[in-house]
Amino acid sequence: MLRVGLTGGIGAGKSEVARLFASYGAVLIDADRIAREVVEPGTPGLAAVVAEFGAGVLADDGTLDRAALARIVFADPARRETLNAIVHPLVRERSAALERAAGDGAIVVQDVPLLVEGGMMSHFDVVVVVDASPGTQLDRLVRLRGMTEEDARGRMAAQATREQRRAAADVVIDNDGPREALEARVREVWHDLERRAAAAA
Repeated sequence: MLRVGLTGGIGAGKSEVARLFASYGAVLIDADRIAREVVEPGTPGLAAVVAEFGAGVLADDGTLDRAALARIVFADPARRETLNAIVHPLVRERSAALERAAGDGAIVVQDVPLLVEGGMMSHFDVVVVVDASPGTQLDRLVRLRGMTEEDARGRMAAQATREQRRAAADVVIDNDGPREALEARVREVWHDLERRAAAAA
C-alpha cells in the first residue's frame, strides 16, 4: 500500500485533483466528507461540539449549522483549536479504518485540507500539494464559490502559508493554468505514484 497525503490551500483545486486520482484508480479518503459524517445528528461528535459551542451552532432541523460555527472559529484561533481537538481524532479514527480496508496493493490518497497545519506529513509515504497563486485562489473563491473577498481572505489567512505547504511537499501540482494542463500534470504524477507503489511492493 502506498499512502499519499493530498493537500492544498482553499481554492487551489485540490478537490479536482482528488477526483482525477480516484478516476485513475486511487482509493480516495476525503477528510472533509468524514469530518461532516462524524458530526451528523445523533453522533458523539455533534454532542461534543454542542456541549462546547452551545445550541446556537445547531440549525432548526438539529443538524450542525456550519456557517454559524465557522463565524465563531474563523474569528478566534483558540476556538478553532478547540473544534479541531474534538473533530480531528474522530476523523483520524475513521480514516484509519477505511485505509485498513483498502488492501495491500492499493494507492490510498487521503484528501486532507489541514495536513500541513496538523503536522501530519510523517503519516504518509508521499505528500502531494496542489498549489495556486493567492490571486488565483481569491478569484476562484469569490467568482466560483460566491464568497465575499473579506471572507475569502480570512479563510486563506487561517491556513498554512503557500511557502509552508510547498516546503512540506514531495510533489507539487501547479494549478494556475487551464484544466488541460492540470489533467496532464495529474496523470504524470499518478504514473509516478504507480511506480513508487510497485517499488514498495
